Amino acid sequence: MKSRSLPFLRVASFVCVGVIVVGLVPWAGAQQPLANRLTKRVVADYVYWSKYNNPPYSAAQIPYRKLTHINHAGVSFDATGTLTVPQGFIEPELNNSAHAAGVKVLLLLGGDFVGLEASGAMKTLVDNVAAFERQYGYDGADIDWEYPASSGDRAFMVNLMASLRASNPSYVLSIDAAPWGGYGYDLRQLQRSLDYVNIMMYDCAGPWTAHGQLNSPIFWDPHDPAPYECQPGGSVEQTSDYFVKQVPAAQLNMGTPFYGYHYANIHQVFGLCPNAKFTPDGECDGTVVSGGYGLTLKPLINKNGWKTIYDPIAMVPYMLKVDGSDGYITYDDAFSTYYRVWYSDWQRGMGGTFMWSLDADYDGHSQDLLDAMYSASTGRK
Repeated sequence: MKSRSLPFLRVASFVCVGVIVVGLVPWAGAQQPLANRLTKRVVADYVYWSKYNNPPYSAAQIPYRKLTHINHAGVSFDATGTLTVPQGFIEPELNNSAHAAGVKVLLLLGGDFVGLEASGAMKTLVDNVAAFERQYGYDGADIDWEYPASSGDRAFMVNLMASLRASNPSYVLSIDAAPWGGYGYDLRQLQRSLDYVNIMMYDCAGPWTAHGQLNSPIFWDPHDPAPYECQPGGSVEQTSDYFVKQVPAAQLNMGTPFYGYHYANIHQVFGLCPNAKFTPDGECDGTVVSGGYGLTLKPLINKNGWKTIYDPIAMVPYMLKVDGSDGYITYDDAFSTYYRVWYSDWQRGMGGTFMWSLDADYDGHSQDLLDAMYSASTGRK
């Protein structure tokens, strides 16, 4: 789920979407009662390989009482509709523990969508998903296509979701959509089949930029000298404005990242990577690496030669070196996570939020960002 590509197509795609006549249609179903007495969805992307981390993060570490849904990531499919299930993916404790807490578990599914579209094997995939879900006790599917681009892709995604819905009307169905995905998402038609849409409002920063962007601004900072790297939908506010014109707010979950990016060769926010002049794509490329909050970023906050600064407009933190040397980190802490979730849930009226990924803020003992996300979802100050 965590990727950002097609940088030059985003603006053109967004313009195409903008000319569609907007009109909301009834969505797949009324909101079912949520687990743990929550009135807003708290959706967690759980990656199967986190159980091999040090410290491990497995079904035993998940605080189910703070969640409503879990997207279990790792299964993919090929052009024939055949599922690929990695060794170690099947984790009965996950589904059993989640269901005991009233939490729904969805199969997070990505794969060769274009190949499947060309092969005509959609029914095979739908049948294989249904069989897998029955066998292992899943409650639905979260589809992650990054990104449908053509008119054919657009229609195929609508048909795929309608076919999954027809195969089991009780499924919880969702997609992961990015604001820069533009034309590929026919949201007015998709909402007929979906329970909700997860908005991937992160990865404004990364090796695909030439400047030290903020990973997930809550509000757009006009001091950014390269807005084209993040637009359209370069902030939670702007992305909300775009999606709620096409989908009822209650059918949307805003994304929040549990990770950040370290730019090695700049020393200020929005700084230009000097190597961008020489890279084939004109971007920072290998001088930028990602890191999870719990083990990589949290230990650096105002320690080890780093200082945290808050962008007073975007309302998110970043780190710089105390001595002014090269190093810039964009990330989210407990405050910005809380505020993003509170703003999305209660000020914009969205149905909930989700994160990538559940393990990334775990430090072996606690999960600061998940705690903040849960508190904001309850409306607590």
